[in-house]
Amino acid sequence: MKASMRSRQEPRRVSNGVIIAAMLLSLCVLSIVKARYCSTPFGPGKPEDQLQEQMNSSIRMETDDERVPAVNTAQEEEEEDVEEESGPATKETAPAVTANTGSGAVKKDKKKKKPTCFMTSKRSERCEATGDIRVVGNTSTIYISGLDREWTTKPYARYHDPVAMSHVREFTLKPFPSAAAAAPACTKNHSVPGFVFSNRGFSGNLYHDYTDVLFPLFLSTRRFKGDVQFLLSDLKPWWVAKFRPLFRQLSKYDVVDVNNDLETHCFPRIVVGSDFHKDMGIIPAKAAGHVSTADFKRVLRNAFGLERAAASRGGATGDGKPRLLIISRKNSRRFLNEREMAAAAAEEGFEVRIAEPDQHTDMATFARLVNSADAMIGVHGAGLTNMVFLPAGAVLVQVVPFGGLEWLTRVTFKEPAADMEVRYMDYNVQLEESSLLDQYPRGHQVLVDPYAVHKQGWDALKTAYLDKQNVRLDLDRFRATLREVLAALPPTSTTPAT
Repeated sequence: MKASMRSRQEPRRVSNGVIIAAMLLSLCVLSIVKARYCSTPFGPGKPEDQLQEQMNSSIRMETDDERVPAVNTAQEEEEEDVEEESGPATKETAPAVTANTGSGAVKKDKKKKKPTCFMTSKRSERCEATGDIRVVGNTSTIYISGLDREWTTKPYARYHDPVAMSHVREFTLKPFPSAAAAAPACTKNHSVPGFVFSNRGFSGNLYHDYTDVLFPLFLSTRRFKGDVQFLLSDLKPWWVAKFRPLFRQLSKYDVVDVNNDLETHCFPRIVVGSDFHKDMGIIPAKAAGHVSTADFKRVLRNAFGLERAAASRGGATGDGKPRLLIISRKNSRRFLNEREMAAAAAEEGFEVRIAEPDQHTDMATFARLVNSADAMIGVHGAGLTNMVFLPAGAVLVQVVPFGGLEWLTRVTFKEPAADMEVRYMDYNVQLEESSLLDQYPRGHQVLVDPYAVHKQGWDALKTAYLDKQNVRLDLDRFRATLREVLAALPPTSTTPAT
């Protein structure tokens, strides 16, 4: 009897175990799906992780793990038939290449060519071709002989940002028509490569001008040594005029307004779209010729005729006063006690200049002013991008607005400073120094729990802490910072190698 009961209970126990195991497995699967695809609240101390996905009007920080492996552009010049290594976001899977892992290891499929268009990072796509190439700019079409399929691309290095990319004109790369006579006839022939890029997206904001367009442009075209024809899509005449001195350093030819040009330009080679490494910077190990951010600064110095290569505690003459440039703003994030700050700086031994750059500022004139400074201070904003003109050894002080914005100010200006040979300091605004104290009651969420505002998304953060905040620096704290700046400046001007 007992044996019979045990025999009936055994299947029941097994069934219960199977059910329990299935439930646990289902919970695990649901947890993985939720973690991968569903929005969750910000974890403690990491509010930026999800917030950055919404920062379509600013920047998105990318960790080293997110970047694609290094691309050896110099080797690519010699081995055009070898597929270029690219990240997981490629438009089309490139032919496989086996790495050389030891003696006797051989690359497979070496004869297979890389795809015409491929992602060089999560932010940038590049298309390349050689042969008979005909660019019909006013239709945004590029005909390429021997092309086996049609490709489309947008030549602006901000692919992770759909808002920016929605403003960028798309180019279509097409095979020649089956009847050769149907191909558009060349009206202008070029003996050098053509390079297509765009200045739409967020360009016009100085930070985005450099991060999204100019750094990638330098990185991608310096190897041509001037023998390259720029074809600019969505050209803004005032924008080209602003940066023309830089373009003249990178190309021997005038920039072509490709979308409004009625010519059919014929090239032996075409590149559409720039590479991207990181915000406001270059990774030399990944760059053709191992060019660096410091190299870019030297090109800028030549372009705008900047005389000072290095800062000094003794100023431009070496035996005078160091110059402090205060970057002024007229809308949000203004210094409310700018005159008092200037007076305090003068008392601490600085020669002081105050300037307010905007979209219409003459770039060459302002570049010379920044280059004359030994230190520069400003509240977080596009104006700090002018740090590219500071001489080596100069000090940049970024005033970080109240509201837990250290992560934002770190990636935009703090991290790029070292590669620019600029010494960096933070000045973190305390609540008592912020105009927010006059706008909200003491217990308001904006004042007591910034991360709760961060959880509401980029628009909420921007409205509360960037659009509505001005600062009145505590002069005692400011004086202490100025003394740190003086101590950080080189005692004498040392010109770095060019």
